[in-house]
Amino acid sequence: MLVPGDPEGRRAWAVARRRMEQGREKHSPVRRRRRRKQHWDPFVHLLRVAEVGLRLIGLHRRGVRNALAFAVNRIDLAFVDLPPAFDGFRILQISDPHFDAVPGIDERLCALVAAEAVDLCVLTGDYLLKNGGSFAQVLPCFVRLAAAVEARHGIVAILGNHDPADLVPGIEASGIRVLINESLTVDRAGEAIHLTGTDDVHYFYTDAVPTALAAAPAGFRIALVHSAEAAALADTVGFQLYLAGHTHGGQVCLPGGRPLFTHLTCHQAYARGVWQHGTMTGYTSTGVGVSGIPVRFNCPGELAVITLRRQVRAQDQLALSSQ
Repeated sequence: MLVPGDPEGRRAWAVARRRMEQGREKHSPVRRRRRRKQHWDPFVHLLRVAEVGLRLIGLHRRGVRNALAFAVNRIDLAFVDLPPAFDGFRILQISDPHFDAVPGIDERLCALVAAEAVDLCVLTGDYLLKNGGSFAQVLPCFVRLAAAVEARHGIVAILGNHDPADLVPGIEASGIRVLINESLTVDRAGEAIHLTGTDDVHYFYTDAVPTALAAAPAGFRIALVHSAEAAALADTVGFQLYLAGHTHGGQVCLPGGRPLFTHLTCHQAYARGVWQHGTMTGYTSTGVGVSGIPVRFNCPGELAVITLRRQVRAQDQLALSSQ
């Protein structure tokens, strides 16, 4: 596991990550063999054709308006083993903003988060439109976002499959802590919860991910992973909560919200909303932004405010009622 504040470990990780980026390689927990991302090129051409079609039938502008109509979604999640001091702990999850995809996304995002006082803010990846493209244009967005967020325990981020290794220093210069296969402990009133943030597992999975998850401190543990594709790994080592994004909830869905694409190599049922894997609860955000075609249909974007609740065990409830 990469030890927090370990510059040598960061350098070794960055070298390996850049090699995968430059080779256009794809590594995932399911498809462990190295693969070239050649499939993406014809998919991009298909997207361009679809975008032209939307313009011709007059739906493109509506789709862009939909993309900017993301809102706050409030979710309560209950756990029997949540430390009492964290009952009511509020986590603001911002996923997949793709800041340079549609003009106005960061302004609306900052306006919404400024009205939300939370305990912790987590950013679960994909800050760029293009996979590994230039990133200077999005760095001011992190600065504005860090200034707008009111979070008692700060802001933590992980990388997505669109985010190059070289983006990390720019994010951290804004005051946002990036977790790369490492853990961070949040203390409150003498009790603690532990966050473990991994590198992206959709394109850039390595054995450092299960190692980091297994090495997380004992106690109530939250996994921050860009995609739900590592859910089985986190559940196996006893995580209670898993926060992800990546899918945009489908972004363009059939009526009723059925996604046409999820871009998941496994766990297709975990493409959006609350889900359960073994004893672990997961939440996949539909995300703030868009990629591919800058539109949304039948799939509103969101920033999620997740409130952790302590659930009373049945036997404890019976004991209290008998007193």
